[in-house]
Amino acid sequence: MSNETLLTREFILGLLTDAEVEKVSRAEGDAGPIEGDEFIDLEVPGVGVQQAHGPSALRGHLLPRSAVSDATWEKIVRAVAQGGGKSRP
Repeated sequence: MSNETLLTREFILGLLTDAEVEKVSRAEGDAGPIEGDEFIDLEVPGVGVQQAHGPSALRGHLLPRSAVSDATWEKIVRAVAQGGGKSRP
């Protein structure tokens, strides 16, 4: 994992409230997204918002939209679109 990816992942997680971080942490062992769920893959956040097309083996790396408030999701989407958290020259 590159430093750029790590910084972006940490930046995104920094946008979550304490309650959302707790909810995401508890959900890591869950079954993962269901068909149609939107999520961000924290291993490759630059890919942007994705939609589940069935269960994913990567569920521990996924940040589902349902785990955060609408306001937080909008911040995340904006940050990913702008490349937030990445090292810049």
